[in-house]
Amino acid sequence: MMQSQKLSVIGTRPIRHDGVDKVIGRAQFASDMPFSDALECKILRSPLAHAKIKHIDITDASSLFGVHAVVTAADFPYQDAKVLATDKVLYKGHPIAAVAAVNSHVAQEAINLITVDYESLSPVLDVREAVKTDSPILHTDLFTNSLGEKVKVPSNVAEHVRFELGDVETAFAEADFVLEREFSTATVHPGYIEPDSATAIWQIDGEVRIWSNTRAAFVIRDSMSKILNLSFRNSYHNYRGRWSIWR
Repeated sequence: MMQSQKLSVIGTRPIRHDGVDKVIGRAQFASDMPFSDALECKILRSPLAHAKIKHIDITDASSLFGVHAVVTAADFPYQDAKVLATDKVLYKGHPIAAVAAVNSHVAQEAINLITVDYESLSPVLDVREAVKTDSPILHTDLFTNSLGEKVKVPSNVAEHVRFELGDVETAFAEADFVLEREFSTATVHPGYIEPDSATAIWQIDGEVRIWSNTRAAFVIRDSMSKILNLSFRNSYHNYRGRWSIWR
């Protein structure tokens, strides 16, 4: 890049259009949506880390006054991820069912009325144990992609990759000093300044508007399109800190 080239953004200090609203507390986030008559959702989560789901009974929850919907994985025709557990739970806290009700108190009462018949399975709590051939298999449809080739039997290992640059063995042999250590870390994720939340409005004319605290608007659009069997327009707006998508 020539030094004489003038750039409009690089090398400058642009002002964030949403900066003032966030600093003074005026920004509205996904959980701030001002709809007084909105339904509220509660999630039933698994108390077990690994178990088969033999039966889910939502009868009492569905008939509770104030409950508008109770859904399980059976209600979703498309699943590329087990957001709601299907035939078994894969971790403690795995969502089993969701309830939409007139308020959070009714929704929680309905959650308490759902009964789940579990068959407990051995959990996999250590990564070294998980990679052993005799370890309990979590995903029966997962086959390791090992150095570009798929293995024939299910495994807990999704991918086996190797990174090498140059002659590693020679480098070790000729090195004045070799230090070998093994490190492991817990699962980490960026910390957000707002709780997970999403609000959807399905209007009488068929238009659906979704407000979600996500930076992946296209992913939300594609997932909702497949789950609801709807086509969404490519309309995205970052309004005072929240993303919205509408059909």
